[in-house]
Amino acid sequence: MDPEVGLRLLFSPLCSNIVVRTACCSVGVVLPVYSTFKAIEGRDENEQKKWLLYWAAYGSFSVVELFTDKFLSWFPLYYHVKFAFLVWLQLPTTDGARQMYMTHLRPFLLKHQARLDQVVGFFYCQMSKFVSVHQAEIQFVRALLMKTFLSANQFASDFIHPERRRVSGAIEGRRQQFDTSDSEDEE
Repeated sequence: MDPEVGLRLLFSPLCSNIVVRTACCSVGVVLPVYSTFKAIEGRDENEQKKWLLYWAAYGSFSVVELFTDKFLSWFPLYYHVKFAFLVWLQLPTTDGARQMYMTHLRPFLLKHQARLDQVVGFFYCQMSKFVSVHQAEIQFVRALLMKTFLSANQFASDFIHPERRRVSGAIEGRRQQFDTSDSEDEE
């Protein structure tokens, strides 16, 4: 596919926001997840730090966007600007994530670190209490989700590869063929 066609589709004024939102998800999450994986597996500390900075900047942006998205999404070209911002965060030439971290995020976190530590400690304590009190319910939901996942996986496998259906442990006899012709029903 010609890259020009993709760019025209992405930046077309008549283009729906669905294409641009999908591009934002791909650029903002999918590519960074893979790049983070590569940095971890490659054991390159510079790449690991780069992607830690990206995720800190992206997470902060996501928190802000959580509260402003419903309002800002009505502005024309909002998702195009968001796409450009996410690209800027990742580009090695601009080092946007590092700039955002050093100029905005780091000073804010240093200034409010003591209070944030209290809040985070409180939430961890409350989550720990919740998990210990509701252990039975959590195990039930986990077992239910696992059964659902396994059933869906088996269904998908049977749908994709019908010839590989597992035989149940039941003894099965020869299947009878029924004549579906109209000979008996014509009376």
